[in-house]
Amino acid sequence: MSKFRFYLGWLSSLVLILASVLSANLIAAEVPLEEPAMVGNPATDNNVGSLTENFPRSEATSDTTDTLAASSSSAEDLTEETVSEDTPIETKKEIKSLWENFNPPRDDKYDWIQLSSGEWLKGELISLYSFTVEFDSDELGLLKIGWDDIKQIRSARPMSMRIEKDGDDHETTTVRGKLQLLDNTAVIVDGEKVSSYQRFQIISIAKGSDKESDLWVGKVSLGTNIKKGNSDTTDANFKANAQRRTANSRFVIDLVANLSETQNIETSNNQKLFSYYDSFLSRKFFWRTYSAEYQRDPFRNIDSQYSLGTAFGYDLIRNSKTEWEISGGVGALYKRFVSVSVGEDIDNVSPFLGIGTKFDTELTSWMDYLFNIKLRAVDEDSGSYTLYLLTTLSSDITGDLDLDISFVWDRIADPQPAADLTVPEKDDIQLIVSVSYEF
Repeated sequence: MSKFRFYLGWLSSLVLILASVLSANLIAAEVPLEEPAMVGNPATDNNVGSLTENFPRSEATSDTTDTLAASSSSAEDLTEETVSEDTPIETKKEIKSLWENFNPPRDDKYDWIQLSSGEWLKGELISLYSFTVEFDSDELGLLKIGWDDIKQIRSARPMSMRIEKDGDDHETTTVRGKLQLLDNTAVIVDGEKVSSYQRFQIISIAKGSDKESDLWVGKVSLGTNIKKGNSDTTDANFKANAQRRTANSRFVIDLVANLSETQNIETSNNQKLFSYYDSFLSRKFFWRTYSAEYQRDPFRNIDSQYSLGTAFGYDLIRNSKTEWEISGGVGALYKRFVSVSVGEDIDNVSPFLGIGTKFDTELTSWMDYLFNIKLRAVDEDSGSYTLYLLTTLSSDITGDLDLDISFVWDRIADPQPAADLTVPEKDDIQLIVSVSYEF
């Protein structure tokens, strides 16, 4: 029977996920793209023309591309011969010069990026978020590269970019087109329209693809402990995260589920589903249009709990290694109890005031640290205040597999007594070791 309730809880969580995804698709209609201002003539403007040489508009442009392709072939031909200590110095200098001036040939299939070290990578540009570029290489896999480590970008397909306008009001706009970035100058080409921006004006980059699956990333993790002998114990933990990211919005779903049995007696069975949608107002500010949560935990006298709210947030730190945001907002919470003492209501509705902060940093090239805390003030019947803290240390195992060690603290200040007058513990604390997979 306990397993049946567990599966029933899972089914309700999956239904909520599907409802959240459906609502996200309705909410996530993008802001109409502004037409970029024409900037000069790419055939005569040195600043813009030098960056648009891979976009064929005339025979002259094609000739330039052929010249670049020829220089690429020359570099490859020279390095086909083994370079040794006996190679003449002039030949070495010529090879070095050719590779330093290498430009990829016109490519309608692959994106190209050049690192600050001079190395070129061919593959697919996924996104730019939080000063981190995600780039997928067939040979090297999914790479995360600091924005400051990128010298050039040449996209083969249109990208959607969130741009900060000139001025002190920090207004933003969304521009779509093929991106050519060289040092501090970015040129965006959409058909015959060409616009130019400074590197610092680029807030985020996402695929301009109409394919919905290209906008999603996710992570799932599973932890389990099975003990047989004098006492049979089974513990299972499942976590999942999915994000839909565009240049001007972010939709997130988080699911956490736990099940524990000792001697075939259920000792824990809870699920928590959380979802929110962020709209980026500027480089630092965002509006959490909605945040919704579902929770079930019979052992804490919570048959079901739903909340819906809205909030505003601010990025304290956002760079290639660290993200630190704060947010605050208001909403309403509905809670139904498993049982209550005589004279008490079986359910309750309460307004809430919520604040939270999330800190995510890269400790080393193979280890990340996450700290996430949310605090809510509610009425006394709903618990006075609730606190949820999650902190995770994640280390790379291989490829897309990670080892996660998580500490979870879930607190209700004034739990509702059950019908037999027993009062649930205020604090639930977990230490979870799990293996996760990113996709």
